[in-house]
Amino acid sequence: MSALQSVVPENASDPGGEAQREILFRVINRVAVITLNRPAALNALSHAMIRELAMLVEHCRNDDSIVALVLKGAGNKGFCAGGDVREVYRLAKNGDSRWLAFFVDEYRLDYALHTFPKPVVAVLDGIAMGGGMGLGQAARLRIVTERSRIAMPETRIGFLPDVGATRFLSVMPAELELYVGLTGATLSGADALRLQLADQCVPADWLASSEERLQRMSHEGDLMSALRGVVEPPCNIVPHAAITPFTQLIQRHFDRRSGVDRIMATLRHDLERDVPREVRQWLQSTYDALAAHSPTMLYVTREALLRGRQMTLAECFRMELGIVKRAIEEGDFCEGVRAQLIDKDRKGRWAPATLAEVRPERVRHFLTSPWKQEAHPLADLGAEPV
Repeated sequence: MSALQSVVPENASDPGGEAQREILFRVINRVAVITLNRPAALNALSHAMIRELAMLVEHCRNDDSIVALVLKGAGNKGFCAGGDVREVYRLAKNGDSRWLAFFVDEYRLDYALHTFPKPVVAVLDGIAMGGGMGLGQAARLRIVTERSRIAMPETRIGFLPDVGATRFLSVMPAELELYVGLTGATLSGADALRLQLADQCVPADWLASSEERLQRMSHEGDLMSALRGVVEPPCNIVPHAAITPFTQLIQRHFDRRSGVDRIMATLRHDLERDVPREVRQWLQSTYDALAAHSPTMLYVTREALLRGRQMTLAECFRMELGIVKRAIEEGDFCEGVRAQLIDKDRKGRWAPATLAEVRPERVRHFLTSPWKQEAHPLADLGAEPV
């Protein structure tokens, strides 16, 4: 019996075992529903979950009786808080190179969802960060709620926004992309809709009965319209996007022509001026966020985000994997995880410690692939058009 065969029927026929399963699989009215089931860990992705998800996605691709795929998270606190970086940290600190397979498999899964031939719906209720965004942003219909907390916070741990972020963040203007990617700012559901990281913002309570509506969904007519009808209430008032009043500030301070040092300088300059309280709070929180992050990865992230705007999705995944390898083996990742997640002192001892000490050749090194083109672990990605 294959691993896939052992996954699908048991999930469907053994409801009593669902509490122990990290991935739940059901088919409702010809629509596959995959649920991340680690609510106590905010549905964070382990390597085993990534491999199981990949098998299920392939099953759904090949099963003609399945017409669409829904991704959701168990519980009401999160869709997915990201990948299991503590496990990556443990492997890296022990000199165990198996951490690389985690990222290779995760990126292949994300790419498979981006190129999935059937409609994919992602319910980004609650926390959707990092690896959760890698899954969710691959969907054709991305649903958020008033409980959604959206972010790519990787720069906090000496990393970069990955899982395809150098491509999917490019849907917004470059200045907004740089703000979101460099600061790791947490966005509301309404913010995500405003920045084109979501397609519908609906009340969380409405989602509770969505499977009942899915069961009654008609397969006549346009399938995407029918799926939208399942999740969108008859009368829907989208909450105000908190980021909107700060758009002009973001565009001024995160000019794509400005390096990170220039961004910091303009923020510092405005903090010395007499500005309204709300503006001062935004300036201070933005400055403090950048000042706390790895100087090297701020420079690398800025360059990667700007490059990604001119690259294909497959090229972005290959670029990100190279940067990930550099960051874990030679950079600030392990120190960032220690500071944020292990010791939780929030005081990363970055090397180098300041923006002024980061040499341009170091940034170029991080952006240079560690592999020859044909030897890249994702060399075959992108054989088909996206």
